[in-house]
This record gives sequence, structure tokens and C-alpha cells, in this order.
Amino acid sequence: MSIRSLNGTDFTAMILAGAEQLGQHAEHVNSLNVFPVPDGDTGTNMNLTMSAGVAEIKRKSSASIGEAAGILSKGLLMGARGNSGVILSQLFRGFSRSAAPYEELNTLQFAAALQNGVDAAYKAVVKPVEGTILTVAKEAAKHASYYARRTNDITELMNEVLLKAKEALAMTPELLPVLKQVGVVDSGGQGLVYIYEGFMDVLLQTDGAASRTSFQKSVQPTVAASALKLPAPPEVVSAKPAQQVIVPEMPMSAQARLETEDIEFLYDMEFFINRELGENAGVAFDDEGFRKALSVNGDSIIIIADDEVIKVHVHSKTPGEVLNLALRYGEITQIHILNMREQHRDLLTAGMDIAPSPELFAEIPPEATRILEQAEPPADEMAPYGFIAVSSGDGIAEIFKSLGVDVVLSGGQTMNPSTEDFVKAVRSIAAEQVFILPNNSNIVLAAQQARELLEDERRITVIPSKTIPQGMAAAFAFQEDESAETNRDHMLEAISRVQSGQVTHAVRDTQYDELDIKAGHYIGIHNSKIVATDESMLHACEGLLQQMMESGDEVITILEGDEATPEITDALVAWIEEQYPDAEVEVHLGGQPVYYYLFSVES
Repeated sequence: MSIRSLNGTDFTAMILAGAEQLGQHAEHVNSLNVFPVPDGDTGTNMNLTMSAGVAEIKRKSSASIGEAAGILSKGLLMGARGNSGVILSQLFRGFSRSAAPYEELNTLQFAAALQNGVDAAYKAVVKPVEGTILTVAKEAAKHASYYARRTNDITELMNEVLLKAKEALAMTPELLPVLKQVGVVDSGGQGLVYIYEGFMDVLLQTDGAASRTSFQKSVQPTVAASALKLPAPPEVVSAKPAQQVIVPEMPMSAQARLETEDIEFLYDMEFFINRELGENAGVAFDDEGFRKALSVNGDSIIIIADDEVIKVHVHSKTPGEVLNLALRYGEITQIHILNMREQHRDLLTAGMDIAPSPELFAEIPPEATRILEQAEPPADEMAPYGFIAVSSGDGIAEIFKSLGVDVVLSGGQTMNPSTEDFVKAVRSIAAEQVFILPNNSNIVLAAQQARELLEDERRITVIPSKTIPQGMAAAFAFQEDESAETNRDHMLEAISRVQSGQVTHAVRDTQYDELDIKAGHYIGIHNSKIVATDESMLHACEGLLQQMMESGDEVITILEGDEATPEITDALVAWIEEQYPDAEVEVHLGGQPVYYYLFSVES
């Protein structure tokens, strides 16, 4: 039995299986991510993008492949995250345009749709780089166009596409030097291969057990990277058996082999331009001019434009300039900005070089959401001051509220509130002057962007607190009867006096400076630098505090995480009292995830 055509129901099943396969291997894809920047989130971004497409195609299913592909494309475009996610959305956007006139696709039409997807993706990327997901998609589509003339069986064609994609993936280290340097294949290309594997699984199930056995045998052989040859020329009738790079076990993550400061264009920006809204609504879009302007201080530029919206992705040195350029064409919406150097530092210093949580942009907690749904209060009811703080853990949130914070946003490591979250939070507060405490270096930029967007509505001051202890010190330093400028100075001074410490555990063996870190051991982090490690949590805490204490008469605040134990806490307090009898110690239940303990030391 062979499959002669592909309808919307078949295509939907393939998409669901491809998304599931990608989701199961998202952490592996993250671990390969070193290009265009080593921020370890390619798998997460591709997974989020596919999940958005899946949600849309589940909501509006169709037996017509043209309609089903169009529905998927819309979901992918609106949910696309990161460089790889946007490229993925373009591969399927081009596919959908080619498939639009058809109820079903035969092999020739399916191959043409794959090629159209590649064309759309290359067109969207300002400076396409070979050795990436683009190369894998291109080689697979090129082979599909060739092989479709030799078969009318969709399953057989998809098998060839998968084999060629794997072969192209194995060649990516030869095309992109940074991959060869680190010893991995391209992360985005690997993600696409996982999606294609999901496609193949569905077709084999449809095609019968006998065919399934035959095809599965054909994709098993593997060879070492050193034995790889150049891809087969087009005249070869069939692709070579699948080739897989054997990546050696490494004592550290792929990202750890690259330097943070090598990330030149450090701000990862994504947003939409609504061409129907804003002062410049309806202005003709200068695609080429916009791309050139972004290229002056940016790279990894992807622009997708239609009559209503423009999707923009760029890595930039100057995010403010990017947004000013965008405002020429309409109103900016759904802004996401990440500091990729900070992401890389977090991966290295916190030992958290695993897949980031899928919830990259945390939602405002339910209690805050209820506040945000209210209309903005009249000006004559405005209080002079209001506060917003970002917190991780119920106990820490309660501490901030006790210090007078009006709205506490849930966020922190890998859970970054968006600019929109801050905008909504500001508008919910009946205050003329609002102070924002981001409490994480990766969140400061989003808070500052909210301030810029609301500068005509409200006075906003972002206090650049990078840790929870800094945020608490700043909130404690606030004086209601002082001016905004004086309070800002007091809070900045309070931040400068605080040393921050964190204790978590290492997820794998690695070397950091002169420390030999073992997987499962506890690590102490002082101001973003690992300074202690031990198999004992208590000893790791002690080693960290020894680095943080200077004169011995400081104030030490201990915030217990949700996995801290009373026994360790009591032993730690006893050790502090013995070693530093002049120190003042306070213990609070923070309830934070990831970090067993957070420490604050103030002189």
C-alpha cells in the first residue's frame, strides 16, 4: 500500500507528531545551541513556535491541506520565538502558500511546497548563513524536487527528505566553523530533523507494518563525523543512508566553550508592527531600507511583512534605535527583548545549562491580573508613589508586599516578564510616580522599555536591581516623604551596599576557574560568580558566606527556598553565630525555586 496524496487530516497528524518529537528532544537541541549566539534556547524557541502552530491547527482543523497549512502558518507566525522559531515559521509559511490552492498534494506538489518554504525562509533572513537550519531545509527540499519525479508515493518521498536532511545536518560542522570548533551539529537543523522524523512516523503508521519495517531499517546506519563525505550530487537517484554525527561526551556544555563577550549584538529582539495603528499607520513599508538600517548595528535579521503586520526579529546593539525605526511604519506590539550575554552568563555561572523553561515570559500572577482588569483610576485619586517588583517564590512576594510593593510580578531565572506585563502593571497602579524593581539583570531592559513606552502617561523610574536581595534593600530604603530623585539615590546607594549569594546544584561535571564541579554537587554563587562547591549543601553555604563576609559585623539575611530543610538552616545559623558573633542574622521563608538559599550581606 502506498500513499498517493496528502490531505489536511494527514498533514495535521504529521504536524502533531513532528511537534511532539521536537518537544521530547528540546533539551538536546538546546544543548547544541552555539550559533548565532550560545544562549541555549533554540530547542525551547522552536518548541514554543510549534506549540503555537499546533494550538491553532487543533482549534481550526480542516480536511483540505491548503486550509490546514494556512491555519498552521498563522499560528506559527504569531507564536514564533527566536531566530530559529521565526525561520521555522517561514518554512511553513512558504509551504502553505504553495499548498493553498489544493485539497490534497501529490508528490510533485508536496516537493514544490517544501521548496517554496525554503525560498520564503531565505528571503526573510537578511544575511542567510550556511550550516544552519536553512541549509538542512534547502538540501532536503532540493532532493525532494529531484526525487518526486521518480515516485508517486508520499511515504517514499518523505523518507528521502528525512535521509537527506540528516545527511545535510551531519555536514553543518564543515560549513560553519563554530560548530566544528565546539564539536556539535547545528541546533536548528537538528530541531528540523526531529520534526521530519515525526512526519515519517505518521506516514509509516498509515503505510502499513511491512513498509514501516523496511523504512526503519534504512534510517539506522550511523558513521563518525570524521568519516563524513560531501552530499551526493543531484543526479544520484537515492539519498545515502542517514548519517549522524557522533558527538563525544563533553565535561561542559557546548555553550561553556565560547566566551560571553564574543556575543557582539547582545539584545535579542522580537516584535510586531501593526501597520493599521499608530501615528504612521498606512505608511508604505520600505523593506530594503528597513533591513539596511537594522544591519548597521544588528544581525540575525528576519523580517516578515504583509498588509496588516510586520514581524521583526533582530539581534542588536541598540534596541532603542530599532524601535524608533519600527515606529515609522505603525504601532509596536508584543515586544520581547532579552540580553543574550546575560543568558550565556546564567548558563555558565549558575550551572543551569539545561533547557530553559517553556514559560520564558512569565504571566502576571492571578491576583495581579485581577487588578489589571480595572480601569485606570482618575488623576485626582492618584497616590504620589507606587511600586512594582519581580519576585520568585510566595514568601519573597509577601516580603515585598510588606515593604509596600503594589504589584509583584512572578519571574526570575528563565521566567522573564515581558515589556507588556510591565506596561499593564504600571497602568494598574493609582500612582503618579512608579518605581520598578526588576531584581534580575535579564529583566532590566524590559522594564526600561516599558518606561519609554509610557513616558507620556506616567513618571517611571527603573531601579536596576539585579538580584532579589538588591530589590529588598532598595524597597527598604524608600522614604514616602522624600522626593522621587532623592529616593532614587537612596535606593541606588542601598543596592551598592548589598552582596548577593545563591546556592543551587550543578547539573553536570564542569570546570569553572579553579573549581572542579561535579554533577549533583552544590554550588555557591557570589554576585554571578561560582566561588564554592561541595557535595554537602551546608559546606557549600559556608564556603559561599566566607567569600561574602568582609568585616564580620554585617547583616546577613537568609531566604529559604522551597527545597531547603530546617536542619540545614539551623546548622547554618549556628555556624554563622560561631564564626561571626558580631553579625546580625535574619531568616525568612522565601519559597523560591531553583535556589535552595538566597543570601544577602549588607555592611
